[in-house]
Amino acid sequence: MSVSLDFGFIPPFAVRAPAEQRVPFVFNSPHSGRYYPPRFLAMSKLDPVAIRRSEDCFVDELFASVVELGAPLLVANFPRAWLDANREPWELDPRMFSEPLPGHANTRSARVAGGLGTIPRLVGEGQDIYVEKMPLSEAIARIEGVYKPYHAQLKQLLTTTHARFGFGVLIDCHSMPASVRVPDGGIRPDFIIGDRFGVACAPGLSSAAIEILSGMGYRVAHNKPYAGGFITEHYGRPAKGLHALQIEINRGLYMNEKTLERSAGFDALVADLSRFCADIMSVPDHELQGLPLAAE
Repeated sequence: MSVSLDFGFIPPFAVRAPAEQRVPFVFNSPHSGRYYPPRFLAMSKLDPVAIRRSEDCFVDELFASVVELGAPLLVANFPRAWLDANREPWELDPRMFSEPLPGHANTRSARVAGGLGTIPRLVGEGQDIYVEKMPLSEAIARIEGVYKPYHAQLKQLLTTTHARFGFGVLIDCHSMPASVRVPDGGIRPDFIIGDRFGVACAPGLSSAAIEILSGMGYRVAHNKPYAGGFITEHYGRPAKGLHALQIEINRGLYMNEKTLERSAGFDALVADLSRFCADIMSVPDHELQGLPLAAE
């Protein structure tokens, strides 16, 4: 099975890059893809609106200003319901496939149990995606043909950034349902900053992000309920001068979650995020520089 059948007219992902990278930052939007291949839709029991419930709608547009600010933005065109790049490469649910999975597949993660593995079984509202089980070759084609090239591109952007500036910062951009609440306190945050509980980046970066957004009047949570996924955990190596920070945006700030349309708050949020990105890029270099990047 070739992914060229699904992405013959649009690339599965793209890098929006400035003429010259001027800052040691790389932005990534892995869940905002909104091209749903017809062959995929034919495999699904969901209608064209329901299948988008896991999508981080318009997040790539919210962060479009980073290119003018001198940073590259990696954007997925493939939808999260088709392939989730914020997972390990082989987090697969054996219930989805007509054949046994290879021994290296991680079938026991909490994300797989929740139906949200590398090839998701469910969309965000707990609805099954597929009519029937799929052949294992389908998953392999998506992982080998899109997942691995996507991460190779992201790694290249970070490696090039580190080589040029001596360190690099990855901002992984996501959105969350408006209904999300912080555990215990019960507030509905406008933003959640995730750094894998301090493991994925220098503390000054997280503190700066929280301070900037709070200063704009937003309610900001830290690590709860989202501390960062595979991308934040995998690429965040602050001791090597590589920092990763996840940002989750409340969809209620900028869109109607039922109709999936932009709301009146969209343009104001774009302006605020442009200010946020400009300010976060001004975090002092000495807080982010670490040891030389080691070979992997």
